[in-house]
Amino acid sequence: MDINWSNVFDWMMLLRCFVTGGIICIIGQILIDKTKLTPARILVSFVTTGCVLGGLGLYQHLVDFAGAGATVPLTGFGYNLAKGAIEAVKESGLIGAFTGGVKAASGGIAAAVFFGYIASLISKPKMKKQ
Repeated sequence: MDINWSNVFDWMMLLRCFVTGGIICIIGQILIDKTKLTPARILVSFVTTGCVLGGLGLYQHLVDFAGAGATVPLTGFGYNLAKGAIEAVKESGLIGAFTGGVKAASGGIAAAVFFGYIASLISKPKMKKQ
């Protein structure tokens, strides 16, 4: 049986996903190289940017355009938190603002903890020389 791969993959969507995710990573690398921001502050700024853009409804356009290229980076995590909080506020009121984001992102948080633990068992950490 022959598979027509053009029907299986949306090649333009893959390209948009790759380019969008790459641009987000380039922005992070530029911030690391050209500013005195610590990686932790850059991480927090990416998540916060995703939250703000998600709360304003702007990040959804990027998700529609790039799919996983917009949802997998840290900005996508912030977007997911905002989206979950907004949906929970509609259902539960004010308490949803505090619980909705965590509920929406719980799968990603659990995966990060689990795979981080597995990586810590496999790798040998080294102290950074000063």
